[in-house]
Order: sequence, then C-alpha cells, then structure tokens
Amino acid sequence: MAFAINSLLLAGGLALGGSALAKPVTWEDIANDHLTTHNVLQYGMGMNAQRWSPLDKINDSNVFKLTPAWSYSFGDEKQRGQESQAIVHDGVIYVTGSYSRVFALDAKTGKRLWTYNHRLPDDIRPCCDVVNRGAAIYGDKIYFGTLDARVVALNKDTGKVVWNKKFADHSAGYTMTGAPTIVKDQKTGKVLLIHGSSGDEFGVVGQLFARDPETGEEIWMRPFVEGHMGRLNGKESTPTGDIKAPSWPDDPNSPTGKKEAWSHGGGAPWQSASFDPETNTIIIGAGNPAPWNGWARTADGGNPRDYDSLYTSGQVGVDPTTGEVKWFYQHTPNDAWDFSGNNELVLFDYKDKSGKTIKATAHADRNGFFYVVDRTNGKLQNAFPFVDGITWASHIDLKTGRPVEREGQRPPLPEPGEARGKVVEVSPPFLGGKNWSPMAYSQDTGLFYIPANHWKEDYWTESVSYKKGSAYLGMGFRIKRLYDDHVGILRAMNPTTGKVVWEHKERLPLWAGVLATKGNLVFTGTGDGYFKAFDAKNGKELWSFQVGTGIVSPPITWEQDGEQYIGVTAGYGGAVPLWGGDMADLTKPVAQGGSFWVFKLPNWDKASASR
Repeated sequence: MAFAINSLLLAGGLALGGSALAKPVTWEDIANDHLTTHNVLQYGMGMNAQRWSPLDKINDSNVFKLTPAWSYSFGDEKQRGQESQAIVHDGVIYVTGSYSRVFALDAKTGKRLWTYNHRLPDDIRPCCDVVNRGAAIYGDKIYFGTLDARVVALNKDTGKVVWNKKFADHSAGYTMTGAPTIVKDQKTGKVLLIHGSSGDEFGVVGQLFARDPETGEEIWMRPFVEGHMGRLNGKESTPTGDIKAPSWPDDPNSPTGKKEAWSHGGGAPWQSASFDPETNTIIIGAGNPAPWNGWARTADGGNPRDYDSLYTSGQVGVDPTTGEVKWFYQHTPNDAWDFSGNNELVLFDYKDKSGKTIKATAHADRNGFFYVVDRTNGKLQNAFPFVDGITWASHIDLKTGRPVEREGQRPPLPEPGEARGKVVEVSPPFLGGKNWSPMAYSQDTGLFYIPANHWKEDYWTESVSYKKGSAYLGMGFRIKRLYDDHVGILRAMNPTTGKVVWEHKERLPLWAGVLATKGNLVFTGTGDGYFKAFDAKNGKELWSFQVGTGIVSPPITWEQDGEQYIGVTAGYGGAVPLWGGDMADLTKPVAQGGSFWVFKLPNWDKASASR
C-alpha cells in the first residue's frame, strides 16, 4: 500500500518562516548542545550522547506536582511504534513519526506548524516495525531518514523538501530508522551529515555515509563488512580491513562456492553516531552479521571462533575526513545470536585506579555485558554483566577483550534429514539484555541508568540461503520469561565497579530511553503507558502519569521562558510485539497510539524554583 505524501504547510508555519525567531542552527550551537538548556539539537542531547541535562527547576522535591502542559496526536491510521526522540530549536519541536513522517510543533502550546509525510512505495522491507528514531538539524534544515532508504532535507521553517537522496535499494531490505548526526571535521573544518543504513535481517551490507548537509551529495561511504570497498568523493577508496576478508571464509555450499555470507554480510550502523571533536572521531555501533546462522560464516569443519565476521557486532571509530576505520572493538566475535553492536556509545571520562583520566565510551550491549572502551584507540578497559542469567559467555577476558564462551550455546546444525537443529536455551535472547533504547549518564551521581530486560529464548538452526528481499536468518527462536515477576529492569550502575546501585522492575519489557537531570531525577516510560520519574540516587519512584499507550521512546527536557519542560513521544510498537514470542503475547493488551506529550510544573505553583 502506498501512502500519500505531501508537505502540508499551515499558516503557523508561514508565520514562523518569516519571523525573526527562526535563526539558523550553527555548528557552535550543536557543539554546545550538552551545555545549553533552551534547545535540544542532537539525538542523545549532545555529541557525547549522555542524555543528561543541567536543568533542576523540576527536581526530586517538586516532581510530584508535574502536570501535562499539552499533547499532540499524530493522527490517522499511521500508528504502530513511535520511537522518536524530539529535538527543540527556538521554541519549535521537531519530532518524527512512524511511516517516515515529521511534525513541527510550537513548543509552548503544541500547535502544529507544519507536517511532512513521505511517500512510501509498496515494497519497503522494515525489519522491526515502521519506526523512525529522530531527526538532525543544522542551518535552516531538518534531516531525517526514510523506510525506502532515503535521506531527506526539509526547510525547518516551512517543511518544504530541499533535497532528497536515495542511498540504496529498499527492495533488497535497505532502510533508515536512526537519526542522522551532524559533525564538524576538525581537520578540514567541514560540517558533515553522518547517517547509516538499516537492514541486516535481509542480508544488506551495512554502510556509513558522510554527506554535504547543503546539497546532500555523498562525500564518503564506509562499509562495515571486511573486504568491501569504500568510496571517497565518488571513487573507490580503500577496503574495510583485509581485501581478502579472512574473517569471512569461502562457502562450499553456496551456488558459486564463494563467500555468499560475505556478499550479504550485515554490519549495518543503524543507530545514531556519537562524535569526539578532541580526537576527531565518529564513534558508532556496527550491526550483526548476516545470516544469523554462524555456521554459514564458518569454513566446513572449522571452529566458529576462528572466523570473527569483521567488522560486525562491535563499535567503530571512523575518520570524518576520509571515512577510514581508525579503530574497531568487537563485542561478539562471529555473532550467532543477533546481539549486534548498535546500542548507543556514550562518551564519558573517568579516573582509573592510578588516578589517570580515561576518555571512554560506555556501551550496554545486547549480549548482556557493559563495556568501557578507551575511545582514543578502541582498547577495552572494563566489562561486566548488567543483566542476570547470561548463558552464552561466562565473562569478558579483560586481557584479550574477547568473551569466554560457554560450550553448547552456539546451536548445532540440523542432523541429516532434519529441518532444524537441536533447541538450545539462551539468555539474553536476540532482543538483548538491552536493545536500542538509550541509557543515560548522570554527571552528578556518576551512574549509568540502563533500560534492560530479563528474558531468554529457545533457539535453533535452520537452513538458510540468500534471496533478495527475504529474511536472511537461518535461525528459529521463541522468547520466554526469565522471571515470573518482571521482564523490564531499570538499573543504576557504577561503570568502574560494575555494581548495581539500585534497580526498578517492570512487568512488561522496557523499550523506552532514559533521561537524567541535575534535579536528581531519572525519567523513562513503560510498556503499559506510564511516564515515570525516579530519584537518581536511590531509585525511589517519585511520579508517574498514564499517557494511554505504551512508551518506547527517549524523553527530553528543555527550558523556555523561565520554565522547565519535559517531553516524550508515546505510541506502542517496535520489535517486541512483532518478534517477541511470549513477550508479544504479554503486550497484546497495550493500545497503539501516536502522540507527543509535554509536562511542566503548574503555573499556580509559585513555590517551585531552582535549587
């Protein structure tokens, strides 16, 4: 079904476009996003992706008074999962919706200024719902990705299309669901629009792109499967890793006898990038290898652990000037469980035992382990579990950086004449100890607040061969409960010790992101529709509000006219109701929806003030 798409410009948008308030967004604005409070210009609320705000007008002593200021319905039949983190500039909220839509709203009143609905073809191949996680902003433009593998630039004041670039074949499974990232190459001084591709489950080769934000023209492209060739200024540049791709063996069972899995190897960087100006490095996660079936990526009679399937299921440091890989750290070598590596990379500094400051990335992986990596060179500093019941590995060896796998957790091939292999029980399941839903880091407490899940799966191998536009898995699964009393688990964790400082349990899976503020607060949403605030130090639940549908998005906060606002997108969907097995059954009663909610302290409360 094709969806009608046109830009709809309302009178409010015309007024905004001609007003003196519609200032262009500069690189300096973006670089200071983590320090300023009146705007939210980046996915992650800053290049460091910490999702931390210095605002404290709403705090642990008055949050119980928080009330809705307004809500805006996305309308019509296009509901499904709403995973967008909004951005805010000069009193305007820009939020994306399911089915590749963008809404511009007055931040104080919720009045719609303009909307853009992208025309989608019949043959899109979204893996995990028709979601969009957000937009980027720079100059006078808003940028976002679409389910038919395009990047679109809109005038931020009118919603009119400025440029529209196709980057891959959507009928093969390429899509774009993550928010783009604006960076400034510290070597050349050029501002770049960075975005990745989605589609690992259809056997795409994951690619990271840099574009000119003014024209949309590609500057470079970097594939995240070893041996594939990159591009620079429209010409072939260098291969990723070794051109012979030794970590992807020949496949004697393929029709050609060559590297079938390598040709469709996954590695898609479908989440948003972080950026470290000090080292001039783009840092992003690389997705799972394709197919999921690790035996298809292993030479006959070989050990799967001899073939790591580089550069997948890990984190990558990329040079913004050339698109070259500066460093790579792999969380799950030869990933056979779809653990991927796309979860956000949060940049933070800490002191090690000798007192030396380590400039690090923090990453809570789907495989259940939390990683602290030196972001200057990609070397592992620390790793520990952040969820219970991990079965596939006992621990991460801090000397080698590799997981110590448990025997029997890679499901065996089917016996001759059998359609599927022996069932193995694995935890976490492929949906992860934590999925894409981003965690937050508090600069006050030094803790990470991780939206995690406790579950497991029955997992087995199946035969697999590549067919364009079809799922390329080679594995079967059924997700089940790990505990009777909860699935979701919000945990506050110390990144240097691995200690759980506090935790909060939820009956349904947690799929929403987290926000931390200087008001000693942590905000997140729940699958059954509650938006909640917790004491950042001890985890006490201080406030909740029912929005009428599940929340599967990251909250934001900003300041306007002397008041602090909290905003969150609402609308249940995403991967759990589509792929979740017993968890999908658990969430069937949750209503769908599509809306943006804004909260503030009531005007009558004169007692509320900054600390």
